[in-house]
Amino acid sequence: MDAEPQKEHQWLDKFVGEWISEAECMMGPDQPPSKTQGTEIVRSLGGLWIVAEGECEMPDGNRGTTIMTLGYDPKINRYVGTFIGSMMTHLWIYNGALDESEKILTLDTEGLNFSQSAIAKYQDIIEFVSDDHRIMRSQILGDDGKWQQFMTAHYRRKH
Repeated sequence: MDAEPQKEHQWLDKFVGEWISEAECMMGPDQPPSKTQGTEIVRSLGGLWIVAEGECEMPDGNRGTTIMTLGYDPKINRYVGTFIGSMMTHLWIYNGALDESEKILTLDTEGLNFSQSAIAKYQDIIEFVSDDHRIMRSQILGDDGKWQQFMTAHYRRKH
């Protein structure tokens, strides 16, 4: 119970701070993309975890709140975490890894597909373009075995 931060934990420090987000989400094949804006405050929890609390406008005009946690588990050599939102009842559980460049974190998770009829595989892919700009892309594995991206969010550090 006396964990010391490792270099993988220190990588998470890039998230710490205040961010402004702009997201574009595909709500369906016959609908135009929905664009929203929001804010996010990310803090470190003991140098081992980050907690990201976001607030954004929803396509229906209401406000939504999200909380993402991310950490690193050296026993399994994987980044782990969770995602919840005020607009959903599902607890998303993350398990992922960094690419070789250490700029892209791919987080695997599962949840109901868009028709709410079956469990599907999802990925949230977080790419650090710079210390002050990151992109998160969300995609679902379709019945055809191909990944279909449905959301892109740009986060820019608030100065």
